[in-house]
Amino acid sequence: MEDEHILCERRDGVLLIEIRRRDKKNALTNSMYTALASALAHAAEQSAVRAVLIRGQEDLFTAGNDLEDFLQRKATDESQAMRFLRVISAFEKPVVAAVAGHAVGIGTTMLLHCDLVYAADNAKFQLPFVNLALCPEAASSLLLPRAAGHRKAAELLMLGDPFDAAKAMAAGIVNEILPADRLMDHAFAKARALADKPATALAVTKALMRRPIRAEIDEAMREEAIHFADLVASAPAKEIFAAFLEKRPVNPAKVHGEGR
Repeated sequence: MEDEHILCERRDGVLLIEIRRRDKKNALTNSMYTALASALAHAAEQSAVRAVLIRGQEDLFTAGNDLEDFLQRKATDESQAMRFLRVISAFEKPVVAAVAGHAVGIGTTMLLHCDLVYAADNAKFQLPFVNLALCPEAASSLLLPRAAGHRKAAELLMLGDPFDAAKAMAAGIVNEILPADRLMDHAFAKARALADKPATALAVTKALMRRPIRAEIDEAMREEAIHFADLVASAPAKEIFAAFLEKRPVNPAKVHGEGR
């Protein structure tokens, strides 16, 4: 399935996937998740695609979920976000990400499934799930503590504050920080370098690196999804989302209970 906000281009063995919905800060809709998952699934079958580069623009990656679109989905609808996460998590070819500007929610957690991540010096990350009365997704409750250690992961996941590229690199999310005007060329050069290497050797190497925690990733994603669905339907989450859409302050009594 195609979406006008997900742009794909094949160049020198690299599939470039660009998120472009700038009027909405590149916020992701169900249709965009479908297009992202389909692009990766198609790339997995194409021998001419030997690496993937996911990017936004030099000042913007993604603001995460489009909340209006997210809240309009029926509870019975298949989550295309989950489909995308399953596909990128199991993707056998190298995935590189180029991150500039805001990378919020899934804009950060998807990076934990990429092999190389390059950030601009203007990048701003955030994992605001708890602030929205939700829990982590994308197996971030497993992968971030492994990458950053428990205390650093707790700081990022439990406080939910924005953090810069230097903190992201210290947490093991980012490989390298570059000036924004050099980011895209640098990330593409790294993706192309991967595409030039023996494909089978790369695939085996990636599989071996993930093998010890493959089942744990799948289980974490499954368990997170169960709790996420329950929390989305909770009174605190409903109040926070309503306040956001109505552009008003959150009512603490509805979030914490009348007795607070």
